[in-house]
Amino acid sequence: MNPALTLYLDSNFLSPYAMSTHVALSEKSLPFEIRLVDLAACEQFMAPYAQRAPTCRVPALSHEGFHLTESSAIEEYLEDAFPPPRYPALYPTDTRDRARARQLQAWLRSDLLALRQERPTENVFYAEAATPLSDAAMPAMGKLLRVAELLLKPGQRGLFGDWSIADTELALMLKRLTRAELPDWLADYADHQWQRPSVQQWLRHNQDARN
Repeated sequence: MNPALTLYLDSNFLSPYAMSTHVALSEKSLPFEIRLVDLAACEQFMAPYAQRAPTCRVPALSHEGFHLTESSAIEEYLEDAFPPPRYPALYPTDTRDRARARQLQAWLRSDLLALRQERPTENVFYAEAATPLSDAAMPAMGKLLRVAELLLKPGQRGLFGDWSIADTELALMLKRLTRAELPDWLADYADHQWQRPSVQQWLRHNQDARN
């Protein structure tokens, strides 16, 4: 029996957190329905969405009458509700690696604000940024590169050997930088993550939303 899963997303397919949950469901090979929320029209604050998602944010997941927001919470729920080995893993099996993956997710959501503001996801999904980062955003770029270089080595394809959802999220943050701003090996790592079928599926949705 197929699980009754519905994923609520921004109608422009621009949210990095919506992308992460969409990738997670795709990687789990779970059938799910997509419903779009028009953030420009403030639909997230209207009924019935606000009743399902009290925080009035996207993404949101509905599963057999259970409603959940916050992308990292959704992904941890999916890992618990549809665990490996029956379903593909979103997180490393090693306890410490799993904790590190969740640490990285939390950090990417809570830090690097100047970088996220100056390089929104339009620069990731539509066109690479044409102007350099401001002096205010340069420390955020430096911090991102320092963390990535601590967690990865040149030629390494995944943070923990096998793919994890943290790889998708780190790659997305790295892609806020231009190719010229990245060491070649980190740009290659991000490009490799971008080729996963689950990510390509999201990019097709993004392209369709623009057309």
